[in-house]
Amino acid sequence: MMVNLALLQVYAFKVLGALAVLAIGFPVANYVSRLIQKIMDRHTVDPSLNTFMKQVTGMVLKVLVAISAASVAGVETTSFVAIIGAAGFAVGLAFQGSLSNFAGGVLLLVLRPYKVGDFIEGNGVKGTVQEIGIVYTTITTPDNKVITAPNGSLANSTITNYSIKETRRVDLVIGTAYDVPVEKAKEAINAVVSAHELVLKDPEWQIRLSAHNASSLDYNVRVWVNAADYWSVYFDLLEMIKGKFDEEGIEIPYNKLDVNLFKQA
Repeated sequence: MMVNLALLQVYAFKVLGALAVLAIGFPVANYVSRLIQKIMDRHTVDPSLNTFMKQVTGMVLKVLVAISAASVAGVETTSFVAIIGAAGFAVGLAFQGSLSNFAGGVLLLVLRPYKVGDFIEGNGVKGTVQEIGIVYTTITTPDNKVITAPNGSLANSTITNYSIKETRRVDLVIGTAYDVPVEKAKEAINAVVSAHELVLKDPEWQIRLSAHNASSLDYNVRVWVNAADYWSVYFDLLEMIKGKFDEEGIEIPYNKLDVNLFKQA
């Protein structure tokens, strides 16, 4: 009975030691991950990489704390690592998609096709990147919906980044009736474009006749703007060109259909 009591005391101290390691280790792991985030903030590291590193660091440190606690409790670390490896293999088979998303997150952070704050389009999703996590990327759409997109799908899709360049080109197609002289139409459009203060002078805008359609002459209007001004200029030009055409008496045609009726004698 004395031997059993001595063994009980030994194991009790080991269990208490393991609990103490967990009680101290987990807060320390959280503190270290937050400290790393603060250090990266001071060095103006990209916010997406900052969040990712905080999450990964916290997970790795907590796993190490758990292994240390098991060692203090008397569990052989070699066998424990083997158990973790076997469990990891089983979990890996069960969560292949999540592991693929994790690998996609690492790939996105290494190749950096986008960062937090960029407006992107990829895998059928379009919006502003709010956060790049370990498994998912959080995107806010223009109508304020929040989409959680898997990193694996984004990493394997074609991504269009609308924010990576400072300037963008606004492309419009404007139609006029066939009886409107080409020079008159171009002068009217040019007057509107040159008067808009958000249109950049360099590169120079372009106004060219591009197509002879069935009921209209189509003009390509291409102007360069700062990326943030894209939609403002796009809608402004459409409205202002319509107003200018009305002033100049320039007709914007619609599709017409000639119907011929034949009366049989």
